[in-house]
Amino acid sequence: MGRKKREPLNPEKKNIIAELIKTYEIKTAQDIQDALKDLLGDTIQEMLESEMNEHLGYEKYERGENTNSRNGYKTKRVRSGMGEYEIDVPQDRDSSFEPQIVKKRQKDISEIEQKIINMYALGMSNRDITSQIEDIYGFELSEGMISDVTDKIIPKIEEWKYRPLESVYPVVYIDAIHFSVKENGSVKKKAVYVILGISSEGYKEILGLYIGDTESSKYWFSVLNELKNRGVRDILIVCADGLSGIKEAISSAFPNTEYQRCIVHQVRNTLKYVSYKDRKEFANDLKTIYHAINEEQALANLERTSEKWNEKYPNSMKSWFINWDSIIPIFKFSPETRKVIYTTNAIESVNSQLRKINKKRTVFPNKISLEKSLYLSIEKISKKWSMPIRNWGYIYGELSIMYEDRL
Repeated sequence: MGRKKREPLNPEKKNIIAELIKTYEIKTAQDIQDALKDLLGDTIQEMLESEMNEHLGYEKYERGENTNSRNGYKTKRVRSGMGEYEIDVPQDRDSSFEPQIVKKRQKDISEIEQKIINMYALGMSNRDITSQIEDIYGFELSEGMISDVTDKIIPKIEEWKYRPLESVYPVVYIDAIHFSVKENGSVKKKAVYVILGISSEGYKEILGLYIGDTESSKYWFSVLNELKNRGVRDILIVCADGLSGIKEAISSAFPNTEYQRCIVHQVRNTLKYVSYKDRKEFANDLKTIYHAINEEQALANLERTSEKWNEKYPNSMKSWFINWDSIIPIFKFSPETRKVIYTTNAIESVNSQLRKINKKRTVFPNKISLEKSLYLSIEKISKKWSMPIRNWGYIYGELSIMYEDRL
């Protein structure tokens, strides 16, 4: 009988493996063992610290009303499926602390390894993690304790949000994604604006995540000014959909920056109200516009397409004429460079990854909870960007000619 075919890895597992290989510079099977041991050991250590915080009622280096207090650590060697390693178990003065994640006299923790890694990888809610711990191991881990563990990343989030940026970004994409968040006793839809930059070396980088309520020139002006305050001196091209006020804000904050409206969104919006039987022909006519050799030919094709379809679909092409100054920047570039700047597909790919958060948590209890989940997802996504975008050498050369003395 033939050998059973191995099932392909799902994307989540592939991403986890890629992150481990990069972070720990894995070259051998022993490197894999060492990486997983280090990851598990740090996770257990953080959970032990949170258990002690809950037991005493206050954080480390703080003081509470409890007469009991911390009393150092006791090193403990435990066995796992990946070998033996040491953990430091917190101690208290009256010896009443009973750790649950690794109990007293417990020497073998192999059964909980995969579950802990899975819970972190899946981005589960506090309630889900608590429920799973209780279901599998028979003890209750409070949601507060889970929050204590995840709250440890808040300083990292703040550091990431205000980190210095490069002085010049050839291309920047801006797009929005929506999440449900509890606020003042009701659930509200919150827009998360994702800003993705392409560096001068051709690498993708999330410049910022902004949770906002309404779009306006004033709002976008403040966002762009924050990028300037973090060191951004110049942006050659901003590619975005028709976000309200974005065009005016760009012209004020970065006067020399060109605003390229996303052609893919422009086409989608045009075809939205076109009947199915006409859609293919209409789409092909639109293609003659944005695939034109130059602006002159594109304008001629725009007028011809508008004249052809205007009687059947009145005003269907009106937005093309209104937004023409934001559509035409692509026509001075080669096909290779056009592929990079005429669509926000690069950032939509990021958003599709962020939407996976909603599979496990449809409503976030507060804004901080959403920020933590987004940050962890972005951290995971960014680790995959280890290579410049395709044909960057050629594209950079073309941009250097078009925007002389700015790169």
